[in-house]
Parts: sequence; structure tokens; C-alpha cells
Amino acid sequence: MSEESAQARKTPAKGPPHRSRHKAGRLKVVLDAGPAVHQSAGLARYTESLASALWQHCHDTVDLNLFYNSHSGHQLPASMAPIPARAFPLGQYPWRLGVLACQLLRAPVVERRLGAGDIYHATEHLLPWTARPSVLTVHDLIFERYPQHHTLANRSFLRVAMPLFVRRADAIIAVSRHTKQDLLELYGTLAQKVFVVEEGIEGHFRPAVEDEVRQVKERHKIRRPYLLMVGTLEPRKNHQLAFEALARLKAGAFPHCLVVAGGGGWLFDDVQRKVDQLQLAEDVLFAGRVPDEDLPALYSGADCFLMPSLYEGFGIPVLEAMACGTPVVCSRASSLPEVAGPAARYIESLTGEGLAEALLDVLQNPQLARQLRTEGMRRAARFCWRDAAVQTVDVYRSAAGRT
Repeated sequence: MSEESAQARKTPAKGPPHRSRHKAGRLKVVLDAGPAVHQSAGLARYTESLASALWQHCHDTVDLNLFYNSHSGHQLPASMAPIPARAFPLGQYPWRLGVLACQLLRAPVVERRLGAGDIYHATEHLLPWTARPSVLTVHDLIFERYPQHHTLANRSFLRVAMPLFVRRADAIIAVSRHTKQDLLELYGTLAQKVFVVEEGIEGHFRPAVEDEVRQVKERHKIRRPYLLMVGTLEPRKNHQLAFEALARLKAGAFPHCLVVAGGGGWLFDDVQRKVDQLQLAEDVLFAGRVPDEDLPALYSGADCFLMPSLYEGFGIPVLEAMACGTPVVCSRASSLPEVAGPAARYIESLTGEGLAEALLDVLQNPQLARQLRTEGMRRAARFCWRDAAVQTVDVYRSAAGRT
């Protein structure tokens, strides 16, 4: 029997997850907390927020335990500290290669470290071989759609590992319908084992009061009206397009600067050189990774939030900006229309001129800006981590055959 045939036999063809009508006992779930320990961007936020929501809201159905590779003195975030956890002392690269090796060899190296459990949930794109049923969250397949925007080493690893991980997982959580469609098109994944569970928004993302905005602007030395981008600094975020649009605004005597918040990613040197080429050194502020507690005020103080990305698996900064009452201008790429819906001004032509035109629509039209603020807050309120946790439990039950 082929792996796909065996998978079809193991995974019930029951369509999207549903709310179980009866309680069939608590499932003991081992969840990979590694991204929340070692990263600071979207995967970290997903892992920390989902684990916290499962712990707070699904305690009667899930016995949650954490597992992570420990190195470099990193610790669990405070919100996850009450959850039982096990650590595996292994560095980043040995861990990644070891996970792939144990899948290729079907070796129980990681399995022995996990402790007892009914389900293993891989929250990033690393799924070790386990004898128990497994759930894999797939955030995106950017390396397949835009390989030039990944390093050669990362691209090479993922092209070997991801098809294997996807094939071996008993159930897959896709964070958007677009990501699910990518899985079906690129890997021929069985549709009945891919469940769309959208991400949520944390409660502290709300419009900040004037004094909070003033303090954050002082802390980050923002002295002019500003536009905002938030996210890891990497080519697919399309910062170059934002710089080109900013240069057009500057030529039109607009006073705005562009604040770019986010940690360093990869292949970003050419993008930074673009700032000098366009003579924008005084107009672009690289704020680095902004503390989470500063983000609501940083969003709230911006005249507009930009996301001209080429590809997003979900696009959680769009939700955060909307929840803070900030008008959003974004591309129509991949999952962004799923997230923003009718509450954003979309870039009609993904060029510097097209982005500048969209920005001018917002900056010069107070009525449109107010409409985007109102619709954005209403839209963001639909996305809740508690709902995501409940739907995730339904996926666990499907993988364990307890639907």
C-alpha cells in the first residue's frame, strides 16, 4: 500500500473540522513550542497565541504539553510558563537535520523524548517521525512559489523535507484557504486531511490613547507623520516598492516618513541599498524588532499601514493594524484578501506608482480613511484565538479518529 493510500485509510474523509457533540475524553497533545522560544516573527506569535488559547479555553478537552529544542539560553515566553514542558538540548541546525533524518529513517529518536501522548502537533515546518498521530501546521509554501526569495540552503532543505512532512502528517492545518490550495496544487495533498484554521488577534491590539502614541513615538525617535510596515525584513515583503512610493510622495511635498519595524531576515542587502539610491536616508526609519507592548501604539499613530507583499501565508500584521484602527493599504497577493476582505484599500497595480496612488487615496480623503478605520476594526473582531483553538481541537480529534 502506498503512503498516500495508507494515509487515506488512516484519515477519515469528513471534510472541514466540526464541533464535536460529545466529549470523548481529554486528548493528551504534545505541541512543539520551538518557534515561540527561538523566533520573534509570525511563527512565534502563532505558536504562543495558539498554545495559550488551548491552555486557557480547551482545558476540559485537551491535556496540553509542550516540547522544544533548547539552546542559546532561550526560555519559554511567560504566557507559556504554566504549561508542562520538556526540552531537548540540541542546536538549531542539528535539530532541523535530525528531524529530517528521523523522518527519512522512520527512527524514534524524537519520539522517545516526547513522553506519553495521543497527538504530536508540529507548529512550524519541522515534523519528526512519531508512532502517534501527528498534526502539521503549514503556514505557507513561499519557497515553492518564490524560490528566489529564500537562501539556497533553506530552499534545498525545504524542497526535500516539506513534501515528506506533508505526506507523513495525519492531518494538516493550513492557516488560510490560499495555503490549502497551494498544498493541493503543488503536492497533490489529500483534500480531506487539510483543514483551514485561521489565526486570531490578541486582545491588546486596540486603538491606543494619545499619550501612549506620543511615548512610543518618542521612544523610537519618530518626529514626523508616518507610514508603517511591520514584518521580518525579507524580499517578499516588497519594501523596495514601498520606498519607490515614498519617493513619489516626497516629490509631491508630503511630510511623511516610513517606519519599518521588524527583525532582520535574509537577502535584504539590496533592499537597504535602494534607500540610498532613492535618497531616502532621512525618510526611512528602520526601527528593528519593536517590543510587542509598543506595537498597538505604533500602529495607532500611523496614518496608514502598508503591506505590498508578493506572498503571505496569512498576514497577521494586517489584522493587528485594523484592530488598532489604522487604515490598511495592501496587495491582493495570496491570502491577504481573505484576511482584509472589503476593509482595505488594495493596490491595483503592484508598482511604485500604483502603491503611491493607493496611499494618496487614503491620505487625501479623510472620509475614506475613516471608513477604512471603522470597517477594519469590525473586520479584525471576527478573528479570535479562542475560536482557532476550538477548531484546532477538532483537527486533533480527526487525526486521532475521535470525531
